[in-house]
Amino acid sequence: MVILIYALGILPLVEAKKKAEEKIALNKKVLSKYGEYLSNRKTVEEELDRTTKQHEEGQKRLLPGDKPQLGAATLQEIVKRLSEKNGIAIRSFRILEPKEGSPYTKVSIQIEFNPTTSMLSLGQFIYDIEHHEKELLVSEMDFLVVNIRMPNQIQGSLVISGLMKGTKTKEKGR
Repeated sequence: MVILIYALGILPLVEAKKKAEEKIALNKKVLSKYGEYLSNRKTVEEELDRTTKQHEEGQKRLLPGDKPQLGAATLQEIVKRLSEKNGIAIRSFRILEPKEGSPYTKVSIQIEFNPTTSMLSLGQFIYDIEHHEKELLVSEMDFLVVNIRMPNQIQGSLVISGLMKGTKTKEKGR
């Protein structure tokens, strides 16, 4: 009888007490971890604000638009303004195929410019492109001297690229 009371009454109570103590210890660890998070809340919020500002600044440097054609049109307008500012006569614009990356899409245009006598203007034009407020770069340059005996005029083509937000493409068959 004593064994029966011990097996059915006391033993389950002892095991329940052990489980409760383990659960209490585990909950104390969880509470201390959450307390740690709460004590570091200000630091985490400051880091989040700093990261958000950096992200917004980075987004301002991207070409606007949700389609590569709109980004290329904006890029073409920027290059046109810069060429007029520096006295470079552009003969033609050609929009190249966009290259889609993970977070960004690279849009490029190829320009051909008429012969120019001012290397300073051409250099300033390239400088203005690469130091524009948007993220632009000259990815290819091809120059030709019109008259080799009198190398006072140069013409050529440039491939100018800019970055914009990546376009979301739907995966086929997945």
